[in-house]
Amino acid sequence: MELDKDLKARQEARTLAKQAEEAQKVLAQMSQQQLDKIAEAMADAFYKESSALADMAVRETGFGNSEDKTTKNQFASRRVWEAVRDMKTVGVLSRNQKEKLWEIGVPMGVIAAIVPSTNPTSTVCYKAIIALKSGNSIVFSPHPKALFCTLKAAEIVRAAAEKAGAPKGSIGCLGIASMAGCQELMTAPQVRLILATGGPGMVKAAYSSGKPAIGVGAGNGPVYIHHTADIKQALKSILRSKTFDNGTVCASEQSIIVEKDMESRVKEEASQMGFYFMNTQEAGLLAKHLFRPDGSLNPEIVGRTARELAEKAGFSVPQDAKILVAREQEAGPTRPYSMEKLCPVLAFFVMDSEDAVLQKAIEVLIHEGSGHTFAMHACDEKVVEKFARQIPVSRFLVNTPAALGGIGATTGLFPALTLGCGAVGGSSSSNNISPMDLINIRRVAWQQEEKPTVSVDETLVDLLAAKILERLK
Repeated sequence: MELDKDLKARQEARTLAKQAEEAQKVLAQMSQQQLDKIAEAMADAFYKESSALADMAVRETGFGNSEDKTTKNQFASRRVWEAVRDMKTVGVLSRNQKEKLWEIGVPMGVIAAIVPSTNPTSTVCYKAIIALKSGNSIVFSPHPKALFCTLKAAEIVRAAAEKAGAPKGSIGCLGIASMAGCQELMTAPQVRLILATGGPGMVKAAYSSGKPAIGVGAGNGPVYIHHTADIKQALKSILRSKTFDNGTVCASEQSIIVEKDMESRVKEEASQMGFYFMNTQEAGLLAKHLFRPDGSLNPEIVGRTARELAEKAGFSVPQDAKILVAREQEAGPTRPYSMEKLCPVLAFFVMDSEDAVLQKAIEVLIHEGSGHTFAMHACDEKVVEKFARQIPVSRFLVNTPAALGGIGATTGLFPALTLGCGAVGGSSSSNNISPMDLINIRRVAWQQEEKPTVSVDETLVDLLAAKILERLK
């Protein structure tokens, strides 16, 4: 019975949360060196299994491709570890002798981590590293479509962590993937923070749980190709980004915006690279498959290739077609191409001026994707600054593939697979989430030396005032 499954899932969540709480008490007493040893061991063990886990994720979910998922797994292990290796997260972080102020890093406690089906293994490693690096324990809630590969990923980091000194219970994962179990975990009294990566419904549930949460809003980033850009290089970046793991990275471009006088050059160059510009009929056929009647993204199109998508929609494309492009001019719930599409499909907006491009980008993001990511290809820093002051995003990427730049693979951003969207996107953080987002800072403030005060002889003041008045007469 379904009820039995829900009851088992709830009980499992309670058990894992209690075990995680006991483990966290031990982790909280560990030194930075001990925690670093654990984090490094997890990264090394996971890196060795990157390819096998990628294959497993593709087989189970049907999303993306093994080669790019392997790269994601390697990024989530080795690259993330390299970024956090020298980071101080627990104990005394700083001593300001002048102000007599100390800062001490304190773990938050038990973290409930939601894992998406689009990144079901890499997210586990990334979140495990940043959690245990900062002295927290973590319990994962897998997506039903990616249960087994997520469990395997969690088992790899758990075994490595315990072998390196982590107490049992430091890393847990629900073996029954259900909303009941996930909700029980998020509301468990032992949980101190929810780290939510998933669809809008899941993120909303995290923020509605009554617990502090770091959630990720929808990604729907436009990319503007400015007239000062190297068009060929810009399109190469977009191609690399939008086809990476078949478009499943939320930071990837969702629409191209150009000015009218750039349209023909961009289309001509793009067509030679594998961008297939659909006619009105083809775009209409594909639009019917992108979203379900309730407005949610159709999971059957997620992470599929351009040729698979076209075939499913009922039309054929050339053998070398890599991205499907639909002409669009408006943004809104009745315009499917103006929304986030986790597959190699792009909208193509053509505007009359630079200012019109700016307003269209804002319109698209306000409709969906506020706070997430915007990309621009340009060589004019003034126009970059102009847009950066007004575009409502947390990541403004310049001359880089958005999918890779947004997660910090090709930019100076912290390497992360959870990308905060800030207040404008309904998120509690605008950061690429790092271990520093998973600690509280305890401040030790000492009494400062009293500053000497000047004593005033009131009698002397009166005498001086009298003499001044006498002279003025």
